[in-house]
Amino acid sequence: MTVLVIADHDGASLRDTTHKTVTAALALGGDVHVLVVGQGARAVADQAAKIDGVSKVLLAESAELGKTLAEAVEATVMPLAGGYDAILAPASTDGKNFAPRLAAKLDVAPISDIIEVVAPDTFVRPIYAGNALETIQSGDAKKVITVRPTAFAAAGEGGAAPIETVAGADAPKTDFVSEEMVKSDRPDLGAAKIVVSGGRALGSAEEFHAVMDPLADKLGAAVGASRAAVDAGYAPNDYQVGQTGKVVAPALYIAIGISGAIQHLAGMKDSKVIVAINKDADAPIFQVADYGLVGDYKTVVPELMKALG
Repeated sequence: MTVLVIADHDGASLRDTTHKTVTAALALGGDVHVLVVGQGARAVADQAAKIDGVSKVLLAESAELGKTLAEAVEATVMPLAGGYDAILAPASTDGKNFAPRLAAKLDVAPISDIIEVVAPDTFVRPIYAGNALETIQSGDAKKVITVRPTAFAAAGEGGAAPIETVAGADAPKTDFVSEEMVKSDRPDLGAAKIVVSGGRALGSAEEFHAVMDPLADKLGAAVGASRAAVDAGYAPNDYQVGQTGKVVAPALYIAIGISGAIQHLAGMKDSKVIVAINKDADAPIFQVADYGLVGDYKTVVPELMKALG
C-alpha cells in the first residue's frame, strides 16, 4: 500500500496537523508520501522531508495552489492518484474543501474526520456531535480520507526523504477574489496549548474582549468562543470552537460563561484539562470539566488574574 498525505501549511511553515496526519497514514501500512501544494513552498517541502516515516515528498506549485483552491488541488492530485491506494488530508478548512471533490472525481465515498485506523480498510469516526462513534469499512479500491488531527500524536522528525517536483495545476474556471487576514500575536487557535473561550453569558462584544483578551495575554493562550457568542457578534467566526467551528485539544481549555451544548463539547472535549466557570451549577459543561467553578465570571476572572500575578 502507498499512501499520499496532502500537507497543511501556511505557505512558509508546515502545521503540526500534517505530522498527525502522517501518523494516521503510517497506521495504514506501506510507504507514505507527502504532497506539498502552494507557491514558493520549497521551505515547506524541506520541512516535510524531515518527518519520520515519510519516504518521498512531492512539491507542486502554481498561483492557484498558493491559495489552496479546491479545483487546483484536485487537478494536481488526479494525475498522481493512480499511484496511491489512499489519499489523506487533515480535516482542516482546506481539507474539508478539496477532499470531497477528489472523492467525487475518483468515484469513491469520502471517509471524513477519522479518529482511529482499525485496519487499512476500517476506520472510526465520531457522529452525532461526538456522542457516538461509528466504525466503517470501505470496499473502495482507493480511499479519500480526512483525519481529525487532535486524535493522533504528531510524527517525529529525523527523516531525510527526497523531494521531487511535480506539475502544479491551475484552476481556469475559478478566480480568487480576495481574502482578509487576521493578524495576531496570539497562538493559532487550532494549535494552541492553552485556549480560553467565552460564551453568550459575557453579554456583548466589548465585554467579551475586555474579559478574554487580558486573560489570554496573561496565559499566552488563544481565544475561542461558543457558536452562541459568535452568532451574537461578540467574536469573529474564526474564534468558534465546536462541531461547526474548530476542533481543539489543548493542554488547558478554560470555558467562561459557556453552558456546554453538545455541539460545543464536540469541539473541545478531548482537551487534556478542562476548566469551566459558570454561575449555573447545572450547566452541561461541568459534566466534562476536570475543574468546575460555580460563580459569576465578573468576580471569578478578576480573582484569577490577580492569582496569576
